[in-house]
Amino acid sequence: MNHNIAGRTFGRTSDHRKAMFKNMAISLIEHETIKTTLPKAKELRRFVEPLITLASKNTLHARRLLISRLGNKNAIEKLLKELGPFYSKRPGGYTRVLRNNFRAGDNAPMAIIQLVDLENLVKARIKPKTKKVSKSEPKPEKALAAPKAAAKAPKEVKAAPKKAVKSKKSTEDSATSKKASKKSSKKSENKSD
Repeated sequence: MNHNIAGRTFGRTSDHRKAMFKNMAISLIEHETIKTTLPKAKELRRFVEPLITLASKNTLHARRLLISRLGNKNAIEKLLKELGPFYSKRPGGYTRVLRNNFRAGDNAPMAIIQLVDLENLVKARIKPKTKKVSKSEPKPEKALAAPKAAAKAPKEVKAAPKKAVKSKKSTEDSATSKKASKKSSKKSENKSD
């Protein structure tokens, strides 16, 4: 009898299964919708929904639990800043599983798992970013005065000392002059002897 055994094993070890759901949860949080097999989608629901509930609390303890369960900074920040506050009034049921076609290779039933209320989530994300300043509002004078004062101030530019760059001709000339001086010194030594 199969009493008190919850969850599917998917023919994997427990470490492999935890890693798989961790990766799938990160993908779902980042992309908000993913395509997978139907049994995996149903199990992923059990893994992701408590994370979103935890993120809606937005406490230090909740953050540390999310770090231990996910470990991805981008996904955790998105959970705490966007998804947690957005779903804070909703009493669970943050994901939906939609059945899709069957996979071509092995005829496995496929499904799309996505976060619910995506349209409003996108609208909530866009609203704070598009903040337009109307032309009728007066601009603060202090902010404008500082750049003008900086523009009027004389700019002191110190020229860096230039290094002498030797060209090929100058190095060749110096080499030939050294040879000539050696020859002349040898000739003078020979004449004196």
